[in-house]
Amino acid sequence: MSYPEVIKYLELFINYEKIPAFTYKESLKLERIKDFLSTINNPQKNLKCIHIAGTKGKGSTCAFITYILREAGYKVGLYTSPHLSDFRERIRILNPKSEIRNPKQIPNPKSQIQKLEDFERMISKEDLVRLTEKLKADIEKFNSQSKCDPLSFFEVYTALAFTYFKEEKVDFAVLETGLGGRLDATNVVNPLVCAITPLSYEHTQKLGNTLREIATEKAGIIKAQSSKLKAQNLIVISAPQEKEALEVIRNKCKEVGARLYEVNKDIFYEKANSGFSLIGLFGEYSCLKINLLGEHQWINAAVAVGVIEALRFYNIYVDIDSIKVGLYNTVWPGRCEVVSKNPLIVLDGAQNIASSQALKGTIKENFFASGKKYKKLILVLGISNDKDIKGICKELHGLADIIILTKANNPRATEPEDLAKYLKDKKLYLTNSVKEAAKLAKDLAKKEDLILVTGSLFVVGEFRDVKG
Repeated sequence: MSYPEVIKYLELFINYEKIPAFTYKESLKLERIKDFLSTINNPQKNLKCIHIAGTKGKGSTCAFITYILREAGYKVGLYTSPHLSDFRERIRILNPKSEIRNPKQIPNPKSQIQKLEDFERMISKEDLVRLTEKLKADIEKFNSQSKCDPLSFFEVYTALAFTYFKEEKVDFAVLETGLGGRLDATNVVNPLVCAITPLSYEHTQKLGNTLREIATEKAGIIKAQSSKLKAQNLIVISAPQEKEALEVIRNKCKEVGARLYEVNKDIFYEKANSGFSLIGLFGEYSCLKINLLGEHQWINAAVAVGVIEALRFYNIYVDIDSIKVGLYNTVWPGRCEVVSKNPLIVLDGAQNIASSQALKGTIKENFFASGKKYKKLILVLGISNDKDIKGICKELHGLADIIILTKANNPRATEPEDLAKYLKDKKLYLTNSVKEAAKLAKDLAKKEDLILVTGSLFVVGEFRDVKG
């Protein structure tokens, strides 16, 4: 098969990321992916996994963990979703490497735009072709005999990731859940450590209308340890949570015998100089700096450090310098990412109310301070139709002087005309594509303005790909 043929083949599988509405519990079947993986000798079985679920900050937390482990000398597999431009971004292996060896030499991250590689070591086209050819016969045989529906795109891609990580003999596999957690295809693993990032209202049509219901689905990744790991109960690190969600997480940990550590209870962080400091489970870390903008990223970094420290329960020790340099070197595109200075262009995939609130704070903190005030903010906004459109628009409305509404090339995209209903009393432009919106924003912007692109990672990804 050629690479274009592989893309065409993978696109034949049902992709729930592109379907506006589906029945969650009937469509996602953990037994299906378990049964398939058993037919290919369970490639995930001997991987040392770290598993992350949550509403916001999952990807950033996975990235922080991966870059710290890479800095400590480990070969790390990273599996995330969705992607921005190329679905090969979802499967990556980072080999030991350091851009800055001495943490004392770390500069102020706000003084420069990140120049490190966006998606370092994503799976090559050749490897993706080879793996697809390797599993194709097994996939088709399984689908022809399966008592459940055929495998989905996410399930197939998860199987490819596990196979790739096994072949490459990674030291660790860091896995981000796709949708929810309990029924997610990644939930077939027996992880060393789990983490739950901040929970808020998301995918309510599928996960539930209450925070308790959503937390129950996300906390489904917390399971009793497998027999080979019985000497050590599962370790769980949780970000700060609303009371209702935290109660669910605590009860789940108690039910399966997992050991829970919480940010703001067992792990503490605070602003310090131009960065932040952290008191972890086993150590204190001062003068920490990251290139990801926003104080909400400090929470993600605190969860990541908690995960790294939890590995000590398995006699895996990561030194302080690796933690400092790994945090600083972490790259995670599309999250308050500055891609241009004149005018400022900031990309952020805020796609729920909590993320929109965090984005507002980050813009004001980083671009509205003395000497950095922009003249006008041009908001390029596109939102998927399964999100809280009214809530997101309400949060972002006050930031903007000019709003350009658009839609991603995705069946889930909301029509700009429908978004306009929630954005009164603003100068509005409606566009039919992200490319059109990008051109309009750049035409309207002066050098002293700020263009903010947000609402959907699909919109952010398409905007990043617009040339010129």
